[in-house]
Amino acid sequence: MVEGSTSTLTTDWVVAWLRESARVVSEQRQYLIDLDRAIGDADHGENLDRGFTAVVKKLDDGDHPATPGAVLKLAAMTLMSSVGGAAGPLYGTALLRAATSLGDTELIGPNEVAGLLTAARDGIVARGKAESGDKTMVDAWTPAVEAAGTAAMAGASVAEVLAAAANAANAGAAATEPLIARKGRASYLGERSAGHLDPGAVSSGLILQAAVDAAGAQE
Repeated sequence: MVEGSTSTLTTDWVVAWLRESARVVSEQRQYLIDLDRAIGDADHGENLDRGFTAVVKKLDDGDHPATPGAVLKLAAMTLMSSVGGAAGPLYGTALLRAATSLGDTELIGPNEVAGLLTAARDGIVARGKAESGDKTMVDAWTPAVEAAGTAAMAGASVAEVLAAAANAANAGAAATEPLIARKGRASYLGERSAGHLDPGAVSSGLILQAAVDAAGAQE
């Protein structure tokens, strides 16, 4: 459990989350490329790095929008316009759905966190047509959503809900290693896709952990 955590998060947290996501994606860029080289196009790390760098540039170029949802929408549109491959549309749709779930809300509590994560996951499922067990980023997002919802219902703080989601996402990403891919480029490999981590699931864990770290920085 996360002690001494704030009860709500604001637009500052969303901005910090995006900046921390950009930092960690840049740091892990080569690792994500290597993971994707094994079962995909070897472009996941490069594409995500480009996309989140563009998001940070947007934030640096001028005053960012006032509400959490509006900032997420800005990031979503930037990712979808600047990232090639599957990552841009999937992450862009995730953030856009998350933005829609928040609406004009200015304060984000535990239930709002669980809701925005659920909306993000549902957007990924709708866009990618994948489900749990397909060896995709859904295998990180679905356990994250379930853990967040359980924690919120149990009365956890907003930071605890985020931490539960990130921990579950990273465990879900690790669990993709033995799976045989049923979606995406990796599915072309059939049984040879087993024995490798899914890069999208791994990057999802990194980005959700960035949300935790950004919340900690707000305290």
